[in-house]
Amino acid sequence: MVLVAVDATEAALLAGAQGGNVLAFDEIVRRYQRRVYATALRIVRRHDLADDVTQEAFLRAHRALASFDRERPFGPWICRIAANLAINHVRSPQSREEALDKVGLAESPAAAADGPLSAVLEQEARTVPEDAVARLPAEQRAVFVLRTFDDLSYNEIAEALDLSVGTVMSRLSRAREKLRVSLAGYLGPALARTGEGSR
Repeated sequence: MVLVAVDATEAALLAGAQGGNVLAFDEIVRRYQRRVYATALRIVRRHDLADDVTQEAFLRAHRALASFDRERPFGPWICRIAANLAINHVRSPQSREEALDKVGLAESPAAAADGPLSAVLEQEARTVPEDAVARLPAEQRAVFVLRTFDDLSYNEIAEALDLSVGTVMSRLSRAREKLRVSLAGYLGPALARTGEGSR
């Protein structure tokens, strides 16, 4: 297991925020706002809900900040909070699945690219076009987003979504299979150009 080194500047900001420094927490929000918003948007598929989730995630993080371990990276923690809130939105009776507004991929943590199918699968589909991810069922989409885009472990995803590790792995497997099918036509020309389709 590779341990992620905590950025010294971030650790100082977190220490300040835990001590009541509002400006320090504002800087933490500025650093992570786009990432948290992207995580929420990929799950809820609506910009207005993603805004709400992002704001609520930082509010909850602020309330729980006193207990946060500064030896751990802040990014996965805040993304777990956002993902949990996002999936609760999707599960709620009031929530309805709506078509995803076109997201600016240039601003997204994972821009689309037409790499060969083998690269999509072996690198956990990091280059999958986001509209294909948006068509996944919400439960599978949440697991896929946290694993692929936010690089959370199975245990972290299970904790965030209150699932067993086995359920996380099962949903991730089903999501990848659905993406394999939906992207077969998209990736066909790439396979032909690279010659992988004839191997």
